[in-house]
Amino acid sequence: MREGGVIEGNSEIHQQCYELAMEALKITAKLNGSYHPPEEIREIMSQLIGKPIDDSFMVFPPFNTDCGKNISFGKNVFINSGCCFQDQGGITVGDGVLIGHNVVLATLNHEMAPHKRGTTIPKPIVIGNNVWIGSNATILQGVIIGDGAVVAAGSVVNRDVIPNTVVGGVPAKLIKHIDSANDE
Repeated sequence: MREGGVIEGNSEIHQQCYELAMEALKITAKLNGSYHPPEEIREIMSQLIGKPIDDSFMVFPPFNTDCGKNISFGKNVFINSGCCFQDQGGITVGDGVLIGHNVVLATLNHEMAPHKRGTTIPKPIVIGNNVWIGSNATILQGVIIGDGAVVAAGSVVNRDVIPNTVVGGVPAKLIKHIDSANDE
């Protein structure tokens, strides 16, 4: 999946994706079904992604994903409630990232031909360090968001975002450059 190959509908790899999705649904049901203290949330998220999560990681459930095993989190990551990560193509989240309410990260697309719509095309999403993604934004497959960038609330990002910029709109466009030299 992470290699970006086409996944034919009803193929063996498609079935494996389905099995991973069922496992992710089971784990996220546990995460989202009741209150858990932060250390327990990190433990559940580690189980979901199949690797340790730094003690600085925070997520406010509910959180949903269709796989989980293709997500990687840096340090000091905060994810607000209602986010959905479609990670079959791979999602890398850098250090110091803030992700607002109801953000969608979608790493899959479908074939355009009607008789092949069950075929999916995964491509990774990479979020650099110190990125802020506003509420209700959608990041589409294959997008790289550069270090220090800001994605405005409600944006749909369908192309790479250069470092230290603010983008917004549908589709997202450059709004301004961030002068990181004046950070305090």
